[in-house]
Amino acid sequence: MQDVELDYSDTKMRVELPDSATIVRFGQTYQDPPGVDPVAATRAALAAPGGLPPLSDLAGPDKTAAIAFPDRVKGGTHALAHRKVAIPLVVEELLKGGTKIENITLICAIGLHRMNTFDEWRDYLGPTIVDQFWPDRLINHDAENPQLLDLGRDEMGNAVECSHLMAAADIPIVIGHCAGNPYGGFSGGHKMVATGITGWRSIASHHVPKTMHRDDWLGAAPKGKMRDQFQSIGKAMEAGIGKQFFAVDAVIGQFAEVLGVHAGTLDYVEEKCWPLAKTRTNVELPTEDPADILVVGVPRNFHYGPGMGSNPVLMGLSIGGQLSRCWKALRPDPVVIAVANLDGWFNKSWFPSYEETFWQMTKYPRQEDYLASDEARKMSTNPEYTYSYSHYFTYHPFHGMSMLSGGSIPPKRCQRVLVVGSEKPLHAKALGYTPMPTYDDAMREAIRFTGKNPKILCTPECFSGGAAPHLHLKGRLPS
Repeated sequence: MQDVELDYSDTKMRVELPDSATIVRFGQTYQDPPGVDPVAATRAALAAPGGLPPLSDLAGPDKTAAIAFPDRVKGGTHALAHRKVAIPLVVEELLKGGTKIENITLICAIGLHRMNTFDEWRDYLGPTIVDQFWPDRLINHDAENPQLLDLGRDEMGNAVECSHLMAAADIPIVIGHCAGNPYGGFSGGHKMVATGITGWRSIASHHVPKTMHRDDWLGAAPKGKMRDQFQSIGKAMEAGIGKQFFAVDAVIGQFAEVLGVHAGTLDYVEEKCWPLAKTRTNVELPTEDPADILVVGVPRNFHYGPGMGSNPVLMGLSIGGQLSRCWKALRPDPVVIAVANLDGWFNKSWFPSYEETFWQMTKYPRQEDYLASDEARKMSTNPEYTYSYSHYFTYHPFHGMSMLSGGSIPPKRCQRVLVVGSEKPLHAKALGYTPMPTYDDAMREAIRFTGKNPKILCTPECFSGGAAPHLHLKGRLPS
């Protein structure tokens, strides 16, 4: 037997797994490709962008520029993190071309996430760039800003919106991270603009059951309706503002190390970044046989913020996302065992709408019924919560709806989702999950559905151990 410590709330839960179980850990199951010198790689990318002239050629004394960058949720805070390196180098190129520093604005592309604070910016951008631009030219995107551009519908019928500041800039620039994502394959590229600098109506075109509950959402593949929507919205944004975005994307590794950098059009950076990102993200397991049971450890605090493992709305989304990452290594009807304390702390200071949203949802037969209801639409535009998003560093109320869309996938795709260690069993039941008193009880229950001697896949630190990979069976890596 193997002793394994699973993430559990603020501590660990020790469990026993058979020797035949596949335990996925960075440094043991997989490694990253070698990193590069981020400064040299970014300089080289800026000197030879694809599909657009260099920034120094685009710049000029009368030109304005807006630089959108990813928020605190991902990308790292270390000295050579992509944002921290790329933004000063982009500014340097603009100044070289004659653009005045007072005509350059930095925009934190939060989408529907909470606005980032001054201290958070100093942490992940560095004090030099923050002091240079704050307070007037370092701002958070506001998806509720009445000046947000409504650009109608794209060819797929998606709502298209765009930051008025990005639209007004002569040179709209986006810094992106190309990393494996359970939502449409990879972040960065068109996803960066389609989710980071739009409004909730545009995001509600794809972060909803009609997209996320499709077969092609599972497996975290870069091909599927969600990816098509990101690209369609991004191109419609460019057509609507009459300019192409100048993108500077980095492929990032397990701990946000820079593995490669490319600059140019959104199409170009996707074309150049994705092959390396696939190599980094897609991991071939040593087994040819799909697993019957997925075992997951859920900490209390991870990327969206404090309370992800205790807030049922966020905890459900976490399991849905990890199911997607592991889907290609599982049987079609697996059992999931998740250890999560699920104690009902919704962290209202960051996620004020989530508790009310959760209890509203419990009045409906299925989560997707709630999400299609007038009650959910009213919650998404609740003035108290939208005002809080715009002024008090909280998540937008529609963000909770998108989390419910992802969290309602596991009960639809799995025979059982068993939650061990829940202090609020009713919360697990409301999600369609089954609370279990102990891990051993959960494993016995799982075996009732899978049969004896099940094949087990375990991802003990998938939320705390850096950028989780997408898992594939031996011999079945995607081309």
